[in-house]
Amino acid sequence: QVQLVESGGGLVQPGGSLRLACAASGFDFSATWMYWVRQAPGKDLEWVSTINTNGDTTLYMGSAKGRFTISRDNAKNTLFLQMNSLKPEDTALYYCATNPQGTTKGQGTQVTVSS
Repeated sequence: QVQLVESGGGLVQPGGSLRLACAASGFDFSATWMYWVRQAPGKDLEWVSTINTNGDTTLYMGSAKGRFTISRDNAKNTLFLQMNSLKPEDTALYYCATNPQGTTKGQGTQVTVSS
């Protein structure tokens, strides 16, 4: 069955960086568009970024453009999200998912941006 395991979250000061990773198994990762979604406390799940199967097409939510970079390593079945210039409003539980609605996702990794 589909298994997605996120890692790399943590506590970081505003302006800092984190690199999230997602180890995928149980499906054909290299043939699947992948997504990062997040859920902030008290808010709905929101889409963050999309990457196509070979990584040459990427999409970002408005506030992530220029700060976040999604990438993938199909040989290692791993998805990444490099997050730079982090802001307190980026604080959320981040998930990798196989669809933008986040109905199939991992357990998440917590990102907290605070001084």
